[in-house]
Amino acid sequence: MAKLVRLVDADWILEGFDDDDAPILHRDAALLIEDGSVAAILPRDEARRAAPGAAALGGRGRVVVPGLINAHHHVGMTPLQLGSPDHPLELWFASRLGLRDVDLRLDTLYAAFEMVASGVTTVQHLHSRAPGDAAQGVAAGRTVLDAYGSIGMRASYSMALRDQNRLVYMDDDAFVAGLPEALRAPMTSYFARFTLPLSEQRAIYEALRATVAGERRLAVQLAPANLHWLSDDALGLAAELSERDGTKMHMHVVETPYQKVYARRRTGGTAVEHLDRFGLLSPRLTIGHATWLTESDIERCAHAGVHVCHNCSSNLRLKSGTAPVNRFLARGIPVALGIDEAGINDDRDMLQEMRLALRVHREPGIGAPHPSPAQILRMATERGAATTPFGTRIGRLSPGCEADLATFDWDAVTYPYQNTDIPPVDVLVQRAKASAVRSVMVAGEEIYRDGRFLHVDRDATMAEIAARFARPLSPAELERRRRARDIFPHVQAFYDGWLEELDDDPFYRGSGRS
Repeated sequence: MAKLVRLVDADWILEGFDDDDAPILHRDAALLIEDGSVAAILPRDEARRAAPGAAALGGRGRVVVPGLINAHHHVGMTPLQLGSPDHPLELWFASRLGLRDVDLRLDTLYAAFEMVASGVTTVQHLHSRAPGDAAQGVAAGRTVLDAYGSIGMRASYSMALRDQNRLVYMDDDAFVAGLPEALRAPMTSYFARFTLPLSEQRAIYEALRATVAGERRLAVQLAPANLHWLSDDALGLAAELSERDGTKMHMHVVETPYQKVYARRRTGGTAVEHLDRFGLLSPRLTIGHATWLTESDIERCAHAGVHVCHNCSSNLRLKSGTAPVNRFLARGIPVALGIDEAGINDDRDMLQEMRLALRVHREPGIGAPHPSPAQILRMATERGAATTPFGTRIGRLSPGCEADLATFDWDAVTYPYQNTDIPPVDVLVQRAKASAVRSVMVAGEEIYRDGRFLHVDRDATMAEIAARFARPLSPAELERRRRARDIFPHVQAFYDGWLEELDDDPFYRGSGRS
């Protein structure tokens, strides 16, 4: 069978970055794409001679970069849209009990539209919870994977592994026993809907992994949820499966100071130290958030080759703190970027997330550390790729890599003026908006062009979402809203006094880490 050959030419093509984070740029060049992979990067004229009959995209006034990677994502319709404001994380869990029902396919597409429109080609989808038995968990996972497949995105999916402490950082039954009698039965029923033995959670992972065997754009990995959500047995299971299958893991760790207190109470040390006891620290592990790591934790992670995913908007919105990103970079820890539930504008605009991360970590002082625009773009491409099962196949446009890319209209990025002394990558990171994205390609296939999705009818999908939410709340939804309202003060009271245990902690109370 003849190879499918395409050309994408541009004024600038960003191939990737060298070991010192310097951009590898090609001026007046073209990507030669064969069967969805980059075959070569050639001078523009030479590429046309090499493939005279190939379909050509791009052209003058275009800039091409590797597809962006949202390395930490959960949902489509945001909690704010569904009725939960930005509480601190621990209270947010309680508030979210009252969210409306969503259709998983529509929900996935809603977020995918926003991601792709900002240049995202790959998403790390961390499914926090799904009610029901193992068969329902598998069905939920396939629904999400199929939705990404229909739009053409590349996706890594995982159902969160969790077996304890489903609302507060305490045993479920013990917490319920301390509630007013009227709340005990409803909360017991709620916990039961999301309680599965570890054997069935293992079965979900293995079944979903089998369904994507041989898939080019879809993959399944592990998501041990967080230390407080995992018994030692669950930590051992995650370590076993990852070692057996060589599977990547993505785990929330010390997202908030309350989680740091929990780790102290449970282990006598830090969460990272405890994970190390189970052999979980390795290049296969990505730590999401990592907001409250100690210096010794950072050193331990650097030594083990652990990756970190920085979720800047989420940390700000949920009062979780500011992750020590500059310290991660100084120790050589690879840092990816994730938008989490939603960005600072309650959407999934990866270009905006990059700018936020660039600005938040500019420490005061002329010689103080701060990430460069090139480092930020590398986080959103190559570093994000390394947290997924796709690894070095994506995140760059070097020969042999998948042809996942975003094409920008440079006039739209720079209008009405841009001094040309500023390097193109610096301009792109600091000025590019989603409106300048002209084309998005995954595995050599265009999935988005000039504001239009090529495989899914966005307008019809959005109309269907709007129609569903125009319906009155169901009795079950009304009951959940009442339950969320009633349980909220009890969750708030549970954490009274916790942060007093950090009064002697040098990384708390105005440490100024960034």
